[in-house]
Amino acid sequence: MDAQGRGRAEDIDPADQWVLNPETGDYELRLPPSAPQSPIPAPRRGSSAPAPEAPAPRRRRAAPEEPPPGRRDRRRPAKKKSRGKKILLWTGGTMAFVVLAVGAAGYLYLQHLNDNIESLPDDGASTGGFQKDQAINILLIGTDKRTGSGNDGYGDKGSAGHADTTILLHVAKDRSNATALSIPRDLIVDVPDCPTTQEDGSTKVIPGSSGVRFNTSLGQSGRTPSCTMRTVTELTGVTPDNFMVADFNAVKTLTSAVGGVEVCLAKDIDDPDSHLKLPAGKHTVEGEQALAFVRTRHSVGFGGDLSRIEIQQQFLGSLMRKLKSNDTLTSPTKMVKLAEAGTEALTVDAKLKSIGKLKDLGLELGKLDTKNLTFATVPVKDNPAEKTPVTVVLKDGPAQQVFDMVKNDVSFTEVKKKEKEKKEKEDAAVAARLEGEKSEPTEIRVRVLNGGASSGSAGRELTYLQNEAGVTKSENAGNAPAEVAKTTLEYAPDQADQARALAEILGLSGAAMKPGESVTNAQGLPAMTLTLGKDFKGAGVKLDATSAKAPEDLQKSTADKVECAK
Repeated sequence: MDAQGRGRAEDIDPADQWVLNPETGDYELRLPPSAPQSPIPAPRRGSSAPAPEAPAPRRRRAAPEEPPPGRRDRRRPAKKKSRGKKILLWTGGTMAFVVLAVGAAGYLYLQHLNDNIESLPDDGASTGGFQKDQAINILLIGTDKRTGSGNDGYGDKGSAGHADTTILLHVAKDRSNATALSIPRDLIVDVPDCPTTQEDGSTKVIPGSSGVRFNTSLGQSGRTPSCTMRTVTELTGVTPDNFMVADFNAVKTLTSAVGGVEVCLAKDIDDPDSHLKLPAGKHTVEGEQALAFVRTRHSVGFGGDLSRIEIQQQFLGSLMRKLKSNDTLTSPTKMVKLAEAGTEALTVDAKLKSIGKLKDLGLELGKLDTKNLTFATVPVKDNPAEKTPVTVVLKDGPAQQVFDMVKNDVSFTEVKKKEKEKKEKEDAAVAARLEGEKSEPTEIRVRVLNGGASSGSAGRELTYLQNEAGVTKSENAGNAPAEVAKTTLEYAPDQADQARALAEILGLSGAAMKPGESVTNAQGLPAMTLTLGKDFKGAGVKLDATSAKAPEDLQKSTADKVECAK
């Protein structure tokens, strides 16, 4: 159900009922002098349940007596409580962040907000929900569903609501950084079989499809967000904890609630398809204009979905900054409007269907610094199977690097670590093996053995080393005498410069480098020995994700900067 179809309090403006108490920092119900009870938000449309009773009015305390002359009042001044809990709600697709604050006195209003939230089963596709002491992975989905007032003029009016915009939001275990990884809607993937809960409570397995667009993982053949979850797991190796979905109305209502979002264009745009018409420069957009901005693609970049992803990432970064600004957090009116708009715009998995759970998630996400929130896009290339490419496929090596970084909780930005943590992770003697001069790739001599990797791995890695990494003096030495769990590189002391160079190419850690003896290669010359272990992930894929860096050509940006769309 879209946001327009959900009930809300019509006769009472919630923003007029709630005020920020400067003494306590909490939002409280404001009692009119002539009224013995506080107004209560009306129940949702279609609900037959009577409105809950309002709490009894609070009695006024008598003024404290003045202490006798010459005596000091021994009562300690009351400590000010912290400002009302800031709740950062991350919604799907193009609507990523919503801030909500309510005080403990707002129980009835929280019940009203709970009623606003729509939910769907996760059908066992999630981890069971995020945990406070673990890394968090939330799947954010923006659908192309055109339901709701004013949306029938956009594209396919009969769309079932496909995964038009999808972001895998990864938040580090220590909350020092986060990555918002965009998955192109036109990426060719395999959608697995999806057990799906039906309206009558029964379960139906919707058959999977091979070689189809990613966006068909939702809406097509009755697929729900749980199927998009399974597709993401199949694609990335990362199982989401929860999902959040929003449609077109979310963009309009949330940007209006926050008072508009600043965007920037490097050129004039007049796009009849998205209805965006703006001159070059900075602008504040909200409502219909904000929706037009995130939907435009023909007038930016190369005019495709990847260009639209870039403009959406700019928009989300700007929205994040606006929501974390004092202008928003200190405005009771904006906070209540965001509470209403955010909960009405959300469709979440059943494990998130409560303000309490959303509050807990919001408090975890609120710890982030925008400079360490990276927006990135899955590395892709034009589909070689199409004469005129309209879809994309993975760049296997770089894409796997990105997936491994997310899976292994590696930051895409430089995040300062505590010295103690750094010393625990790196033994000085082991780390020293990576330090020093490095040979040129053409000077490296190495024999490659398969010590537990999949069949044919040594041959595939050799092809990569010779054809792409420039290590021409390499050879396939067959199977190792025994299987090993970890990939290792053994070398003689006088081969240390070659070992460091090869370690950099392969992404080997210092622990994988084993000082020892050289072996003789087919030409009778001394060579190193690279043994591929069970941890080997594929030719050209970095072996140690904890020391990996993002691919140099990875499309990415951070949420603390404004970058004008070109």
